[in-house]
Amino acid sequence: MDTGRLITVEGTEGAGKSSALAVIRDWVTAHGGEPVVTREPGGTALGEELREVLLGHREAGMSAEAEVLLMFAARAEHVRTVIQPALQAGQWVICDRFTDASLAYQGGGRGLGIERVRALADWLLGDLQPGLTLWLDLPVATGLARAAGRSAPDRFESERARFFEAVRAAYAELANADPARIARVDATQSLARVGAAIETLLDEHYDD
Repeated sequence: MDTGRLITVEGTEGAGKSSALAVIRDWVTAHGGEPVVTREPGGTALGEELREVLLGHREAGMSAEAEVLLMFAARAEHVRTVIQPALQAGQWVICDRFTDASLAYQGGGRGLGIERVRALADWLLGDLQPGLTLWLDLPVATGLARAAGRSAPDRFESERARFFEAVRAAYAELANADPARIARVDATQSLARVGAAIETLLDEHYDD
């Protein structure tokens, strides 16, 4: 199973992940691949149901421990039924958020601690990790201003700025610890510049 064909996109609210996913999809297609584009939480029937619970406001008082366990429950189903079969079949998988999101949001933002959340990831995933992770980084205030122009905020988007500052700091810590896998992309640039930066990173990382 070639885990190098797993590409993930990370970032806080308003970072432009949807546009980045489209750029990656087009790059993979142009290089002869047939990408599977998916997301977390979600990607499966069970995952989408858990996504509604996690992002909806019905469970506004959910504990951090319950939140991270639901995230990994959705991820377990996603990995076993979508990601691993696609990789085993030689396909590329492009995922909107993956384990780094849990490390940043629950480990950093919720204060559970990165290493505590990483223990869950190690137990569930073993040595499965993306070949490349693109971290779309921008100031929290900029991202929240962009997100404000979209639909009504979900449970995470309703958090205060200090929550997202902690998430961003956790992403920075992860990127500094694993620079060979996690590439920071300046998401304050125009869509065209961000897209060009992503294509350059893909060319460099998958240079045959």
